[in-house]
Amino acid sequence: MNLMKQEQPRGLSGMRASAIALAAVAVVLLAACGGGDKKDKASQTAAKVNKEEITVHQINFVLQRQQGLKPEQAEAASKQVLERLIEQELAVQKAEDLKLDRDPRVVQQVEAAKREIIARAYVERLGEGAAKPTAEEVSKYYNEKPALFKERRIYSLQELAIEAKPEQIPEIRAKLQAAKNMAEFAEYLKASDIRFAGNQAVRAAEQLPLASLDAIARMKDGDSAVTAAPNGLQVLFLVGSRSQPVDEARARPAIEQFLSNQRKSELVVKEMKAMREAAKIEYVGKFAEGAPPAAAAPAAVTAPSPAAPVVPAATVATPAAPAASGLDANTISKGMGLK
Repeated sequence: MNLMKQEQPRGLSGMRASAIALAAVAVVLLAACGGGDKKDKASQTAAKVNKEEITVHQINFVLQRQQGLKPEQAEAASKQVLERLIEQELAVQKAEDLKLDRDPRVVQQVEAAKREIIARAYVERLGEGAAKPTAEEVSKYYNEKPALFKERRIYSLQELAIEAKPEQIPEIRAKLQAAKNMAEFAEYLKASDIRFAGNQAVRAAEQLPLASLDAIARMKDGDSAVTAAPNGLQVLFLVGSRSQPVDEARARPAIEQFLSNQRKSELVVKEMKAMREAAKIEYVGKFAEGAPPAAAAPAAVTAPSPAAPVVPAATVATPAAPAASGLDANTISKGMGLK
């Protein structure tokens, strides 16, 4: 179904769509899923709000966007969605009465959303042309990432963010090397009146930043790693770890997904580069100063992010723990390409 060109089920204009977008972001463009002849439309009506209808198509559209919804939950969820749509419709009707659909800011938001949707549709269509990874490529990736699969571990980590002057750093490093554990090192910092913040976390290999995983995998229990920070040092201490490998058969679906998404991303970047080179792009006014050359300019649309080869959830139950300062939720999710 073409969401951008399909007629609204009630003959709504683009301005009405703007009011819908403001009324409830979670169900934007729902009305665009209507259609069919009058008889079919009547059979698909779920509710009437004043003179307007809410259809089963609209409810299904929302349900399709809810990940993890089980079949036995569908009926109850559909009733909840219908109530949300009724409230949305009431808000839309009131917004139209107040002429909010003609507000320039609303119109601008709708146009921006429309461009984003169309551009994303093109990116998704382009990505469909990416070749699927072969069995040999999956095996190669599996063997090249032992820390993720064959030698996968669950890590118990402690981290300290230390505020220190450059002249203090050599002594701090020496004390860290001599300390038997993180607690002893922390006592030294306290006694020396050196400010620091600490945290701990339990993380599986695939939850760590991919760029740092190999270095962490080389650490033994009790080892520590030190990196420079803008205002001092960052210390990562491996309290303990346990082995929990994943065989190739279990890892294959995740690896296939990762490689597929990676190829889609590369294909989109390549195509966008080619389109920029073929197009006539002229920067104007203040934007002309220091404008990047066409080949080096950033992509105009966001390419799909490669999904991480995440180990199936059933392989590990990671205890809940606050993330360390360098291993916050965003860093972890980005580390393996999850976001």
